Amino acid sequence: MNEISIGRALRELRAASGKPAKAVARSAAMSPSKLSKIEREALTPSVMDVERVLTALEVPAEVKARLTEDARKAATEVTAWRLYRRSGLHKHQEEIRAIEAQTELMRLFQPVCVPGLLQSPEYVRAVLSRHGYTPEALEKMMSARMRRQEALYDEKRSYRFVITESVLRWRIVSPAMMAAQLDKLITMSRMPNISIGIVPLSAPMTDLPSCSFTLLDNRLVIVEIPHAEVTTTEPRDIVRYATKFEGFERLAVTQEEMRTLVEGIRDDFLRERETS
Repeated sequence: MNEISIGRALRELRAASGKPAKAVARSAAMSPSKLSKIEREALTPSVMDVERVLTALEVPAEVKARLTEDARKAATEVTAWRLYRRSGLHKHQEEIRAIEAQTELMRLFQPVCVPGLLQSPEYVRAVLSRHGYTPEALEKMMSARMRRQEALYDEKRSYRFVITESVLRWRIVSPAMMAAQLDKLITMSRMPNISIGIVPLSAPMTDLPSCSFTLLDNRLVIVEIPHAEVTTTEPRDIVRYATKFEGFERLAVTQEEMRTLVEGIRDDFLRERETS
């Protein structure tokens, strides 16, 4: 099946389901106009677009698998952040939230900052403020980011985070707020469906922590680089990132050892606050 016929197939599946276009678009975290363009073949959908629409239509697993595979017009898709900003980055946050809602196991490696799903409100604001958003856009982004965190409390889903120790030491917010952020990590690490590993600075690095990436089950990888977001569904790429994740995870400390490490860094921030 080629790219053009995917839109037609989605239109026919929606018609057969009897579901209104607006309801399908809402469930798929996209605007009705975008769904219309996809169905009219005026817009080539991404793999994530197709997956979300098929999930909203509740099609049989074999149909979803076949059409999702057909949507792989290219093994890798690259979308510049400027394009997301043009349409509203908060909308992209909702798209990611929809994909995460379909995920049973999320594995995330982060060498740059505290993962968004684990950020405190103050940390979220500080990170997003560095991108020059208008006050209105900033508030929308913050709301979308915090809504994504609600999924952490669904114990049917599992999360494995691996973070480098340097992330815990970057002074993104004030010492007092950094201490609060680290307290949140400690608290979240005690949840039964969440594992947080910290790669110590003293660990013998066998790989380079060059960028953050997220594995959604074994079907999709999202990689963040300075100018763009890269997504891939190519099985060989997924295996490569899974192998990288496992390598960093083997170096990481977890559970009580992890909490002891984080508590030590938190106490350093608290002492700095008291002497400043």
